[in-house]
Amino acid sequence: MAPDPWFSTYDSTCQIAQEIAEKIQQRNQYERKGEKAPKLTVTIRALLQNLKEKIALLKDLLLRAVSTHQITQLEGDRRQNLLDDLVTRERLLLASFKNEGAEPDLIRSSLMSEEAKRGAPNPWLFEEPEETRGLGFDEIRQQQQKIIQEQDAGLDALSSIISRQKQMGQEIGNELDEQNEIIDDLANLVENTDEKLRTETRRVNMVDRKSASCDMESKIFHHFVDILAGITSYLEGKQKRVLLKG
Repeated sequence: MAPDPWFSTYDSTCQIAQEIAEKIQQRNQYERKGEKAPKLTVTIRALLQNLKEKIALLKDLLLRAVSTHQITQLEGDRRQNLLDDLVTRERLLLASFKNEGAEPDLIRSSLMSEEAKRGAPNPWLFEEPEETRGLGFDEIRQQQQKIIQEQDAGLDALSSIISRQKQMGQEIGNELDEQNEIIDDLANLVENTDEKLRTETRRVNMVDRKSASCDMESKIFHHFVDILAGITSYLEGKQKRVLLKG
C-alpha cells in the first residue's frame, strides 16, 4: 500500500521543526560564549521558510482530502489537530529564533504543560468508530465512496418517485380536462333539448287553441240550426192554424 502523502509530508515537516530547534540551541550556545554563528543563522532562516511552506502544503492537502471525501470527518479533525500543533511549534520556534521566546529545549515541555493545563485530548487517543476500526486508509476511502454511492442511489430513487408523481398529476389534469369537455357537451345538449321542448310546447298550445275554436264554431252552428228548426216549426204550425180557420 502506497504511503499517504499527507502523513509523509507531516513526518518530514516534524523533522524540519526538530532540526530548527537543534540549530537554534546551537546558535544560542555560541552566543552565550560571545561567539557569532552567521552560517547557523542563515541555515535556520532557510529552514523556517521551508517549515512555513511545508505547513501551507499540509493545509492544502488536508482541505483537498476533506472536500473530496477521501477521508472521514473524524480523520480530518484528527489531522487538523496535528496541523494546529505544528503551527504552534512554528510560532514558538520563530519567537525563539528572534530571542523573544523560550529556549528550544523548553518548547516541548511548555507545549505539554499547556496541554495538561487545558486538558487538551491527544488526537491519537480518539475512540475510532466501529465501522472503520481495523481498516486501512484505502479501505476507509472505499467505504466512504460506497456510502456516497448509496446516498446518490437514494437520491435517484427519490427523483424517480417525484417524476412519477408529477406524471400522475399531469394525467389526472388531462382526465379532468376531458371530463370538463364532456360536461360542456352535455350542457349544450340539455340546452338544445330544452329549446326544442319549449318549441313543441308552443305548437301543442296552438293546436289546443285551434281545436277549442273549432268546437265553439260547431256548437254555434248546431245552435243556429236548432233555432232555424224552431222557427220553421212555428211558422208551419201557424200556417196550419190559419188554414183551419179559413
